[in-house]
Amino acid sequence: MGFFSSIIGFCGFGVGLTAGLVVGYYFFIYFLPTDVKDPVIRPLVEQDTQSLQKLISEIPLWVKNPDYDRVDWINKFLEYMWPYLDKAICRTAKTIAKPIISEQIPKYKIDSVEFETLTLGSLPPTLQGMKVYLTDEKELIMEPSLKWAGNPNITVLVKAFGLKATAQVVDFQIFAAPRITLKPLVPSFPCFSKIIVSLMDKPHVDFGLKILGADLMSIPGLYRFIQDIIKDQVANMYLWPKALEVQILDPSVATKRPVGILHVKICRATNLRKKDLLGASDPYVKLKLTESKAPSKKTSVKHKNLNPEWNQDFQMVVKDPESQVLEIYVYDWEQVGKHEKMGMNAIPLKDLTPDETKTMTLDLLKTMDPNDIQNNKSRGQITMELTYKPLKGEDEVKDSSESATNKAPEGTPPEGGMLTVVIHGAEDVEGKHQTNPYAQITFKGEERKTKQQKKTSDPRWEEEFEFILKKPPLDEKLHVQVVSTRTSFLHHKETLGYVDINLSDVVQNRRINEKYHLIDSKNGKIQIELIWNPTS
Repeated sequence: MGFFSSIIGFCGFGVGLTAGLVVGYYFFIYFLPTDVKDPVIRPLVEQDTQSLQKLISEIPLWVKNPDYDRVDWINKFLEYMWPYLDKAICRTAKTIAKPIISEQIPKYKIDSVEFETLTLGSLPPTLQGMKVYLTDEKELIMEPSLKWAGNPNITVLVKAFGLKATAQVVDFQIFAAPRITLKPLVPSFPCFSKIIVSLMDKPHVDFGLKILGADLMSIPGLYRFIQDIIKDQVANMYLWPKALEVQILDPSVATKRPVGILHVKICRATNLRKKDLLGASDPYVKLKLTESKAPSKKTSVKHKNLNPEWNQDFQMVVKDPESQVLEIYVYDWEQVGKHEKMGMNAIPLKDLTPDETKTMTLDLLKTMDPNDIQNNKSRGQITMELTYKPLKGEDEVKDSSESATNKAPEGTPPEGGMLTVVIHGAEDVEGKHQTNPYAQITFKGEERKTKQQKKTSDPRWEEEFEFILKKPPLDEKLHVQVVSTRTSFLHHKETLGYVDINLSDVVQNRRINEKYHLIDSKNGKIQIELIWNPTS
């Protein structure tokens, strides 16, 4: 009897369940509204206030804030490159993490920590917009809005006390607003020497954490606790004004700023070889510093003289005394044809003691190779005096200025140094007939020019000029004018504006970087950086 009861009960349950599903489906279809319409898609300007409030979090920053620019091309680049970036980033992360893990696990008595899987998934990060700041310094400041809702798969295997456990990070999301500064900008690839990254707000970080298959983030209270810890730790390290600095290039090598002045006096040459048909030579000396774009220095020509005396002084800007070499060439001047080389030699600047005059008599060689057997033949000698004077650093200038009242006697002549003029660019320079501007510098009777920029009212030159002075230019002025030349035969030259800069301020402050209003220009400005480096 019990058996039949069970059969009947089972059949009744099956029939009832089937009937319930059929009736439920019928009522679901029957009571489904028939007046459902497709949503109306309207422009944002036609949306009401409540609808806009719901959409505001999804609207890109370049729509809400005019300071942000669209960067769709970067997002497209990331989309195409992400499979390769994924592998490169993961490989680099493993390389960096391996020594750190090896150093830390003994403290916690863990046998090993290994990556079972490490991939950032198929979804790349996106930039919702980017703000770029313009400053008067040699730097580039960017503030991108970063959003990444990725599908990474990061599985870590931990072994300890003979047991194994796996931890998996999934469904990673991060929303951040970093500030990225590239500085200083330099003329050596990649054109900046340092990357500085800081966060303008606490980032939003969300992820799933599975241990032994169980999602720990589903535990009440733990999710909020871990999020707060991550935000606080990241904020303590990188929230502005704190920052992460990554050195890319050595700034001194990248910028190749002048660090000293080489004073060279060409005294005389003796026992030179005869080069002319009449048994004489017309010698002159040419000086060249390696790793320098400055033009060579030349002495005067001494006609028909095998033992000439010049006693001529030259100054040359030094940017790296450890690697630069002074090359000396003696030529026989020819009125027609190529000048014939009579001999040469070289002096590494690292062999010179700073602030000490060294008199040297060098044998003239056939080639710069010391092992060349051709150098065994006598070609004469050259005598010269060399003095390398380093430029003072900022700390040295401060120390010397603080103690100057105690050490410098009255009537002591001021020291010389080097004035560096950097013409960055101009803006709003307009010509009546054409605008093909270049900047012309006039200082102590010497003229220097930048390259010409074609058809622009906002030229960028970024050119540097150096003037070696025997004393500080306390009472001197620097005259800079912006000139436009013709591109046709109708108009010749036109001055777009000028400025006279008193140099006493740069002597006191060591460095000035300002925009100056151009005289005789309606709205024109020019940005000039002045640097004064006194010799030690």
